[in-house]
Amino acid sequence: MVSISLISFARICAVLLVSVLALANDQLVLDSRPRPPVHTTGILRRFIANNEQEKDRILALAFESNADIWQVNNSHVDIYVPSYGEALSNELLYMPHTHSIIQEQPKYTSTDSSDGWGLDSFTNSTYHENYHPLYEIDEFMRELASLHPDLVTIHNLGHSAEGREMLAMTLSTPSSNSTLRRIPGVGKLGFVIVGAQHAREWVATATSLYIAHALVANSSEYRSLRHLLEDFDFHIVPAPNPDGYSYTWETDRYWYKNRQILGPHLQCVGVDMNRNWGYKWKPTVGDIPTVTRGKGKHHRLPADPCSHWYPGHRPFEAPEVNNIANFVITLPNLAGFLDLRSYGQMLSSPFSYTCKKLPKDAEDQIEAAMGATYALRLAHGTHFETGGLCYNLYPAPGNILDWMYKIVGIKFSYVAHLRDTGTYGFSLPESWIRPVGEETAKMVEYLSKFINTHTKRETTLLPFLFLLHSH
Repeated sequence: MVSISLISFARICAVLLVSVLALANDQLVLDSRPRPPVHTTGILRRFIANNEQEKDRILALAFESNADIWQVNNSHVDIYVPSYGEALSNELLYMPHTHSIIQEQPKYTSTDSSDGWGLDSFTNSTYHENYHPLYEIDEFMRELASLHPDLVTIHNLGHSAEGREMLAMTLSTPSSNSTLRRIPGVGKLGFVIVGAQHAREWVATATSLYIAHALVANSSEYRSLRHLLEDFDFHIVPAPNPDGYSYTWETDRYWYKNRQILGPHLQCVGVDMNRNWGYKWKPTVGDIPTVTRGKGKHHRLPADPCSHWYPGHRPFEAPEVNNIANFVITLPNLAGFLDLRSYGQMLSSPFSYTCKKLPKDAEDQIEAAMGATYALRLAHGTHFETGGLCYNLYPAPGNILDWMYKIVGIKFSYVAHLRDTGTYGFSLPESWIRPVGEETAKMVEYLSKFINTHTKRETTLLPFLFLLHSH
């Protein structure tokens, strides 16, 4: 059942305790070591896995080669090889695979100011024609708040590992017009949207900004979502990993983690934010296949700090994760959550940490997801898969999805892996930003309406169910 009460004191205390433990060891220092060159041109190879054994073998060889793994699912493993990087082993290259050339991201030309973006017109704005560096994302949020002071509130969540501000937006209207106000004790519902936790997933951040713009656009404008604000407050964190995102612009386009220093004796930097959340967190990456006598065998190894998937020394170690958690637990009546990712074209529900259990709300979650992906497809014909995140990808403990569902209690929690399916991977062309935003907005619209209807139905029936149970 959707939780519509205020966050309990006990839950706030639990997360604040984690905050104290995390802050005790976080270091707000910059990495002064030499940085690798930017690599934005290379080959994306897709290795076909017909069964678990083949997938394990591919992964084992990839780990042995320190390869940059872009995606793993039940049918294939995507590995990116930069033009200057080390070649993959012959054994791996002889395995069945396809490949595509990943070109450089188009050179970005900044406008002099936000005046050039035309944010007062959602339909005609040029902002969603380009990817933007962090300072222009922050400028977008502040300009949106300036244009719509009655709708947009900016929150400073705290600072990143390197000391950057972390900004979020709340988009809302007074709740007097909400259909939920007619139900005693029920206020407007809350919907949380998070952009790219993984720094290189630029389209996820771009899409969160598109949705924010659509939510405040005048109702007369084509594709406006302002009507959703009658029943929902939207809380959007477009750039949850500001250090990593900035690093992808300045140094390494395909950087993945945050940028915190892990310790004086560790040679690598950063934590995988999406394995650092406090539900079912583990200090290991999971079952890592390794090469043993010509076969891929599973070994539960200590997580390598140099790995993309390094979960940290403890949950909430990443200050960015800690800041978002402390923000979310203050929000009332949360009923929807969407973690925007790329790539793969999937809408996934809990759980992430295991494939052996289904959430008690799985039936309702899948029903909503199937309707949402159908609504998305009507925009541009894009097909999305649905299912549990573990089934769609692999077991990953410490995921934001499971934390939002189990700890915060957001029944309708999802992860959306946006376009594409591997042709461009993380280097999705800028010409795709607006179409991806349009179809994702349709998904958000459907989910919001489904959750609204579901909540009203459950809340209306609750007194009758109580009476039946008491008799």
